[in-house]
Amino acid sequence: MNAPRAQVSPPHIAVPGEFDAEQVRADFPIMAREINGRPLVYLDSAASAQQPRAVLDAIEHYATTTHANVHRGVHTLSQEATAAFEGARERVRAFINARSTREIIFTRGTTEAINLVAQSWGGMRLKPGDEVLITHLEHHANIVPWQMACAAHGARLVAAPLTADGALDLPAFVALLNDRTRLVAVAHVSNALGTVLPLRELVAAAHRHGVPVLVDGAQAIAHQRVDVRALDCDFYAFSGHKVYGPTGIGALYAREALLAQMPPWQGGGDMILSVAIESSTYNDLPWRFEAGTPNISGAVGLGAALEYLEGLGLEAVHQHERRLLAQATAALQELPGLHLVGTAPEKAGVVSFTLDGVHPHDIGTLLDAEGVAIRTGHHCAMPAMSFFGLTATARASFGCYNTSADIERLVTALIKVREVFG
Repeated sequence: MNAPRAQVSPPHIAVPGEFDAEQVRADFPIMAREINGRPLVYLDSAASAQQPRAVLDAIEHYATTTHANVHRGVHTLSQEATAAFEGARERVRAFINARSTREIIFTRGTTEAINLVAQSWGGMRLKPGDEVLITHLEHHANIVPWQMACAAHGARLVAAPLTADGALDLPAFVALLNDRTRLVAVAHVSNALGTVLPLRELVAAAHRHGVPVLVDGAQAIAHQRVDVRALDCDFYAFSGHKVYGPTGIGALYAREALLAQMPPWQGGGDMILSVAIESSTYNDLPWRFEAGTPNISGAVGLGAALEYLEGLGLEAVHQHERRLLAQATAALQELPGLHLVGTAPEKAGVVSFTLDGVHPHDIGTLLDAEGVAIRTGHHCAMPAMSFFGLTATARASFGCYNTSADIERLVTALIKVREVFG
């Protein structure tokens, strides 16, 4: 008998041309919180997005009615858990338009996905004198794994420069591609600046040199339609907690032909078909890269998050966040002593800034006193900060639940910060 389904709150369904952020906000229980006696204004979605009731209910339903280990179990709960887990894989496949679930590997998140490629693909392909090409916009998760892989195999890490407004210098990037380049690894969207990289041009340029492309999609996946076939990328990594899902779960897309050549990254249970003391036979794709018991409830939550976002309408979310970005950019530019950092023509919903005479950490602390949550620091993007001669910025980032009133609260709180510091 199938387990009874929990009552799940229906997501807000977008009406064409309309986006009711207040109604969407009601889907997120945490938005009812007060911080320091004031209604929460959450402007830190680039670090971790909040979870809607639909995700929380899906995880609770799995945990209370279906939980068991997946694959190979013959009892009912194991069969149901396997169906839920593999159903989430299909949801990921459909969401990014991959050809097959064989191309979808569940990981702990973007960082683990990139490390998987760096160690498995990199260990197989990188040789002394080879180069891996990245950009100065990258998150540390798309820098450090390549530093480690290059150091292990005698290769060299090369970074394309930025322009003064925080965009990628595309001609310089193209000029760095050469017969030693073995991989291009780039962000889809900069977490520190919000810059949207011209992925199609980057992928096309790399492929003209026969070079595969890995995309760090952590900051793009929740904010615009991602179609890995249209992008023509070879690897695409993202995290569940950036897309209104739980932490500790994410996915790696990789072309099946590449995965078929790559050796397993970790050894253990579920990634094997048979084991003897002398040797082992590895499992088929995608399970060959998923050693041990996976984060089953996390995958269920991720699947529910993607379903929820589809219900909102990705284009509607994208346009709503563009309006918030335009409002915030215009309002912040009017504040005396405030300097926007990263003003590329193509940006996602992120504004990074400094305030004369005020350390970003002080900005964040004083805004928290007003109930406004932002991120401060180097945002795990030190090379980007160094490009602008900074050690830190304050960063406000937007999600589907943010409203124009949130921007007004941010500006009002920043005015108070300015008053405190004269």
